[in-house]
Amino acid sequence: MTTTTSNNPTHSQLKRRDFLKLTWAALGGLAAVELGGLALAYMQPRPAEGEFGGVITAGKVDDFPANSVTQIPNGRFYVVRLADGGFMALYQRCTHLGCNVPWNQTAGAFICPCHSSQFDRQGDVQNPPAPRPLDLFAVTIADGMIQVNTGQPIQRQAFDPSQVVYP
Repeated sequence: MTTTTSNNPTHSQLKRRDFLKLTWAALGGLAAVELGGLALAYMQPRPAEGEFGGVITAGKVDDFPANSVTQIPNGRFYVVRLADGGFMALYQRCTHLGCNVPWNQTAGAFICPCHSSQFDRQGDVQNPPAPRPLDLFAVTIADGMIQVNTGQPIQRQAFDPSQVVYP
């Protein structure tokens, strides 16, 4: 008497090829979820209070002597107090190629280290290749404190007295 055994088991076995497909699909899904989460985190508004891109309190009016230039590193700008007591906030980025422009106290000017563009105390171009003056940020003075809105740089073609804010 001969008995035949069936090659069909009662439970299905996962073949190697199917296992690899399932593994790659799971890894791909996990990567898609991580990238989606990263994209959502990137698009969320960041807390801008006191950081670049928001309103920064630069200090008290009395902290800035007349005819001074003070760098505010966390705001990426300079507070310029003119001889007449007015204030301006100049973006530290060169309008030529975007290099950070330091204030040179000896020369009494902002001098770009990349291509030697030079700007005066009000940010006007004194030596090209910069095509226009340094950008401004809006300044408000409330309760003796200078606040600068770094959310939107203001482009300009030349210095104008209306750009100066007085306490």
